[in-house]
Amino acid sequence: MKPFTDIERERIRIAVQQAESITKGEIVPMIVPASALYREASYRMGFMLALLVLALLLTIEIYWLPWGWHAGNAGWLLLAVVVAYGFGQWLGRIPEVIRLVTSRERMAHKVTLRAEQAFYKHGLHNTKGRTGILILISLLERRVHVLADKGLNDRVPSGTWDGLVSGITDGIRMGQATDAICEAIAKCGILLGRVSPAGSGDNPNELPDTLIQES
Repeated sequence: MKPFTDIERERIRIAVQQAESITKGEIVPMIVPASALYREASYRMGFMLALLVLALLLTIEIYWLPWGWHAGNAGWLLLAVVVAYGFGQWLGRIPEVIRLVTSRERMAHKVTLRAEQAFYKHGLHNTKGRTGILILISLLERRVHVLADKGLNDRVPSGTWDGLVSGITDGIRMGQATDAICEAIAKCGILLGRVSPAGSGDNPNELPDTLIQES
């Protein structure tokens, strides 16, 4: 997905501002390229490719070459395996490959951890009424995680955030990320307006309205 333009970021900021005008909730959208490094994907791909090359070369050496196996070929065999392992490690850094060799459960766990870390890092736990809500979009895993503070989470039914999650993921898949994020923020504002309305008193803006983008 391409980086957000200034116009797109401004649309998201306005969407947050409008959503927060009817609730005491504080909505923070955030996008990251990945929630973890997944180094094990590189090791796994390197090991798999090295084993494949070793098996292939041994098969060729023993069964297909007319002169058969001899010790002089061991050096070339070792070199080929090392090169294959290095190439596999490089392949293991490609997002499509990472998704292929990493379980969905592990990626979901990493996205959850990243959301929890971001929640505290950006001060969502410090709102006066415990009304912070984080919408984290993690691109490599193609996952969205909504994390609400206790003041909100205890007041909404289980599974409330699933609709927001599916709406954003569908929008990203169709190349309409900004529209999907803005729509999810608006729905979030309506929902929060029911359980934590702004009321007639002060409704201070405790957290920035801008989209957080981290590497």
